Amino acid sequence: MTGPRRPVAQQSLALAAAEQHGGGLGIRMQVPGEWHDRDVPWLGELLDRACPIGPVDLFLDLGAVLPSRRDAAKEALRALDALVPLATWRTVAVAAGGFPERPEGFLESGWHEAPRSDWDTWHEIHHSGRSYLSQLHYGDYGILPTGYAAQTPVSGNGGPEWGILRYTTARSYFLAKVLQRGEHRDAINRDAARRLTRLSDFRGPSAGTGEGWLRDCAQGSVTTGNHSVWNRMGNIQHMTFVVSCLAGHPR
Repeated sequence: MTGPRRPVAQQSLALAAAEQHGGGLGIRMQVPGEWHDRDVPWLGELLDRACPIGPVDLFLDLGAVLPSRRDAAKEALRALDALVPLATWRTVAVAAGGFPERPEGFLESGWHEAPRSDWDTWHEIHHSGRSYLSQLHYGDYGILPTGYAAQTPVSGNGGPEWGILRYTTARSYFLAKVLQRGEHRDAINRDAARRLTRLSDFRGPSAGTGEGWLRDCAQGSVTTGNHSVWNRMGNIQHMTFVVSCLAGHPR
C-alpha cells in the first residue's frame, strides 16, 4: 500500500511489488478532519504510474471518529465524491476507529461507556443515496485507539500496571479497568469481566470466542489474562460482532 504523500522511494517499492506479485496496489487517502483536494494532483500522478500495472484499490482512512467529529460522514462523502471518479477502482474501503483513549478519571472509576460514532458514520454514508455505495467496503481499526497503530510497542517491562477490557455492543463501546499486576489483581479482573457479562447487551458465549472468554474469566474457570490476552479477546469479540452486523444477522 502507498499514498500520494508517501516518499517517491516508497511508492516505487509498492509499485514494483504490485507488478511482481500481480495483486494490485492499495492507495491510502487520509481524511482525519475536513476534506481538502490538495492531494488530488499527486494522486493523479500516482494513478498514472499504477494503472498500467494492474488493479488499484482505494483505502479512505478517516482515522479516529469520536463524538466530537460530527461532520465525519459529510467529509467522507466529499472525499468519495472527488476520488471515486478518478479511477476504475477494484474496491473502495472506508475505515475509521471509534474506541476512545482512556478518559479522564478512568483509573479511579474503572468504567467508561462511549458511543459508536464510527459505526454511525458508516451508516450515515450508506444512507446518502450515492451511486457508488455498492462499491464501498467497511474498514475497522479494531478495539485500540487509532493512534496506537503508529506506535512502537514497549518491550521488556510487560506494559503498564493496568489494562482495559473492551466490549462492543450495538450502540456503545464499554471499557473496564483491569490490573496487570498487584495484590488484588485476580479479584479486580474477574469483577471487571462480570460487569461486562451483566450488560443487557452481552450476547453470551454462543456469540463467539470473545464472549466465551469473558464468561469464563468472570466465573473463574480461566486465568484473568494480560495485555496480550485482553487485546486479542477484545478484538475477536469486536470483529465477530461487526462482521455479523454487516452480514445482517447480529447475534
